Amino acid sequence: MVFKIRIPSLLDRSINVLLAAFAVSMGSLIVGFSSGYTSPALQTMNGTLEITNEEKTWVGGLMPLAALIGGIAGGPLIEYIGRKLTIMTVAVPFFIGWMLIATAYNVAMIFVGRVFCGVCVGIVSLAFPVYLGETIQPEIRGALGLLPTAFGNTGILLAFFVGTYLDWSKLAYFGAALPVPFFLLMILTPETPRWFVAKGRVEDARRALQWLRGKNYNIDREMRDLTRSQAESDRTGGNAFGQLATLKYMPAILISLGLMLFQQLSGINAVIFYAASIFKMSGSSVDENLSSIIIGIVNFVSTFIATVLIDRLGRKMLLYISSVSMITTLVVLGSYFYLKDTHVDVSSFGWVPLACLVIYVLGFSIGFGPIPWLMLGEILPSKIRGSAASLATAFNWTCTFIVTKTFHNIIEAIKMYGTIWMFAVICVIGLLFVIFFVPETRGKSLEEIEKKLTGGSRKIRNSNKQPQSGC
Repeated sequence: MVFKIRIPSLLDRSINVLLAAFAVSMGSLIVGFSSGYTSPALQTMNGTLEITNEEKTWVGGLMPLAALIGGIAGGPLIEYIGRKLTIMTVAVPFFIGWMLIATAYNVAMIFVGRVFCGVCVGIVSLAFPVYLGETIQPEIRGALGLLPTAFGNTGILLAFFVGTYLDWSKLAYFGAALPVPFFLLMILTPETPRWFVAKGRVEDARRALQWLRGKNYNIDREMRDLTRSQAESDRTGGNAFGQLATLKYMPAILISLGLMLFQQLSGINAVIFYAASIFKMSGSSVDENLSSIIIGIVNFVSTFIATVLIDRLGRKMLLYISSVSMITTLVVLGSYFYLKDTHVDVSSFGWVPLACLVIYVLGFSIGFGPIPWLMLGEILPSKIRGSAASLATAFNWTCTFIVTKTFHNIIEAIKMYGTIWMFAVICVIGLLFVIFFVPETRGKSLEEIEKKLTGGSRKIRNSNKQPQSGC
């Protein structure tokens, strides 16, 4: 079919890549739903299953633990079978996992279902940013690169909202339906041109790049850059995993790991997984289920705010705003719990927990939520992108598991106020890390970023910074 309507050049060149970003983001919707599932589901499980408090922590903690395994497996998968095929195939185990949870007649089946979902979450967590980083042109990479995060937050909100009307089993059936449109949309998308070039399939890479940029776009210069980049990578030789420890690639790897560390140790997943429980403990005057939905809405809206701002303000500025917002609200919320524990009457301040968590989630979602994943696809050099993304993703989910599994144990040891203040201190260290070590990547090609971080000699044409018309 030939469309007769003329649209602006940038949109004309971006319409197919927008479809690819949307397809990938549908998978992120499932990831978000998997994360948000525990908050409403754990409230209704006791009605039909005998589940202890310790088992409840495993319902929340097993998914990030399994995601650690998926993160380790995902790196070799995206290198050997490709980014697209890796992403597509996770739809099947996602469906199996949700069906196991939905039909569970004992806690063990729920555990197994969460493991299935968790492995898939770990794989796609690294595959999504790599796929988008390799397919989206620099001038719109920030905005479209955040689309999966926006859809992930939509999934969390969906779980919170639907969970107010459905019990844990029916909510899992709802989750089982989500992989179907995801799989169908991914069929329409191409493999990334960079993967094709890495495998010596230059003509396939040309066809994929032409599809992504639009039929009237001149892709010759971008193809030359891709092939030159791969040729230099091939000259360095060596095993990709073996290259991880080399001094050349260490800055990019350490920055990725640092961003993942401070993202998770900010305590965000403890808030998302146990939102209803936190509000119950706070004695807030706002209903706990309503509070969870409000947080989900804020989480949803804030990522779209980041999408608008990221290519205007840049990655570092949003990380600054994110850090300061989280530090301030965590200090205030910790003080609220401290006063409550010391028997000070805080009944007239029952709105404080909700206000603090709303601002905290807003701050997280415009910076430390999406940007570490976006930069994972930007700053890792092409030679080690799969293996390094696997390492960073596994590390991220290790931190997630530690935070979610030990959250209640830490509260018992140092009280709620001590736990929240601990997260605040970590956020301060994270802010210092961003100031001194994280580079700005706004508007730069992947080749330019790689040259800066590795000190490579590859010549990057200044004209690459300008979009081509080719019409």
